[in-house]
Amino acid sequence: MSKAALADIDEIRRFNRAYTRKLGVLDESFLDTRFSLTEARVLHELSEGEKTASEIASALGLDAGYLSRMLDRFAKAKLISRSTSAEDRRSILVSLTRLGYSAYAPLELRSRDAVGAMIGTLPACAQRQLLGGMKLVSVLTGARDSVAKISLRAHRAGDMGWITMRHAELYAEEYGYGPQFEALVGDICAQFLKNYQPKHERCWIAELHGVPVGSVCLVRGDARTAKLRLMFLEPWARGKGIAQKLAGECISFAKKCGYEKIVLWTQSELTAARKLYANYGFKLVATKPHADFGKKLIGETWELKL
Repeated sequence: MSKAALADIDEIRRFNRAYTRKLGVLDESFLDTRFSLTEARVLHELSEGEKTASEIASALGLDAGYLSRMLDRFAKAKLISRSTSAEDRRSILVSLTRLGYSAYAPLELRSRDAVGAMIGTLPACAQRQLLGGMKLVSVLTGARDSVAKISLRAHRAGDMGWITMRHAELYAEEYGYGPQFEALVGDICAQFLKNYQPKHERCWIAELHGVPVGSVCLVRGDARTAKLRLMFLEPWARGKGIAQKLAGECISFAKKCGYEKIVLWTQSELTAARKLYANYGFKLVATKPHADFGKKLIGETWELKL
């Protein structure tokens, strides 16, 4: 294992220790109540509606035997009730009793208050940064729902800076493109903002569980021609159909605007992008060698007739 990897692991471990201490996860009681954190999480699951023990165990990653003993204690304290499922007589449904809801209510209130107190002193911009970082951690570590929640939205303040940054970082890392490439992307983004024509142009940001992961722009070339630009997708978000959604939305909007064709410029070594364009009917119409990004490349012009 490299020194860099060890340093990264140590940094994550430091964060985990600090964060669990901040939240009081290691305390015997959670938020000064009679429940542990795990017990509180089980109560939270049941507060959302009746569930089977296997559903709770799966949602929280708990050992079935450990959960069973916990539910027995809850039943003895009359916090839960058990009933046979009408759909499957072999399944036992667990639900909170009125006493259970009364016991859980202070937990919910104290938990909200604790988080509110933790972030309440931060300015609004810092709160947004914190939330964005937490969403990213959740997505990258697989802590979010297994079903990908994909959405497309219009660009907003700050997005063009993000597009420039991620293009520059990714293409430098994966393909060795130099600062000339970052300058080109930055210029395209600046020109888009300066000359934006909402009736004829769009920029879409793709989000996965609320985290920005990709982009594409459609800009006006002339009355009959649109240009597809800045198609980008984070490597870890690939394989989920996001690029297809971006391309499809772009083409659909171009048709609504009455454009007769879409053109784009890419590089011969970007095989995944070229395959995507070909699948949507784009045709390679011209090639030209260049070294604009600090290495020898073959630029390609593709065209789609609408």
